[in-house]
Amino acid sequence: MLTVCYSDDMELRIGLKTSLMHVSYDDVYRVWQEADEIPEISDAWLWDHLLPLRGDRGGDVLEGWTTLSALAAQTSRLRLGLLVTSNRLRLPALLGKMASTVDVISGGRLIMGLGVGGTVQPPDAGGVPGENPAVAEFAAYGIPLISPREGIARLEETVRILRKMWTEEEFDYQGTFTTLVGTRNAPKPVQPAGPPVLIGAWGDRALRVVAAHADIWNIPGPPHNSVADVTERSRTLDRLCVAAGRDPAEIERSVQITVSDDGAPQAREAIAALTAVGFRHVVVGARRQYRPDGLTWLLEEVIRPGYEASMI
Repeated sequence: MLTVCYSDDMELRIGLKTSLMHVSYDDVYRVWQEADEIPEISDAWLWDHLLPLRGDRGGDVLEGWTTLSALAAQTSRLRLGLLVTSNRLRLPALLGKMASTVDVISGGRLIMGLGVGGTVQPPDAGGVPGENPAVAEFAAYGIPLISPREGIARLEETVRILRKMWTEEEFDYQGTFTTLVGTRNAPKPVQPAGPPVLIGAWGDRALRVVAAHADIWNIPGPPHNSVADVTERSRTLDRLCVAAGRDPAEIERSVQITVSDDGAPQAREAIAALTAVGFRHVVVGARRQYRPDGLTWLLEEVIRPGYEASMI
């Protein structure tokens, strides 16, 4: 397993997220090409949805892994992945084969971002009917929603299978949800132990999977969640790591920030606050980045100041 550290002296890394909603492939391609030439941007990310989450529900959405494969072949430096892959959309062994292929295409630059995916909440969970966009998305593509408990169990099973596919020549696997017989996976990923595994998680049950299996943990930050809330989740992960017999410093802390058109000052403040509490990987995204001068704006107003603030 990749060993990482989120100590105070670890260098900050800033990535870029391009959510594939209401945007053309040409625009995403252009932004990734520009980002590949900017040393301050260490990694780039897509998402994993089949319908828009906001705006026109009939609007354009590109599929994540096929788009990632294309961009992997047309970039040379950026680490890359999906933030995060929905574990509900692909069978575990198929996902392992896809990830191996993209790691080969990219020359060993893949980070395996993974999350539970769409689940159905119980009636007493406090949600508003129709509020969960996964309901319409999964119904449209014939994918059954499952309980959060089952989703988390399936996530852990997938991580176990992925690591076997990346490191073992042939194996059988008998799990609660998956049975594999004589599974082989060649070529293996370029990265000797396989891509580092990033898991997106919020609740305690999902954080236990992070504590047991992840190299990197990611969580949505401002404006969706406050720095205080994100910090509390990080401290919970520390406790769960100790309970699992693992050093919390082995898991890199990663956070996403959405930057509005006039939100650069708030984003700079958030990056400074998050790095102060141990986050050393920040992924930023903005609708403005698709404009002709948008990535320059993001670089000058958010990314470079973020690096400067992290060194104070």
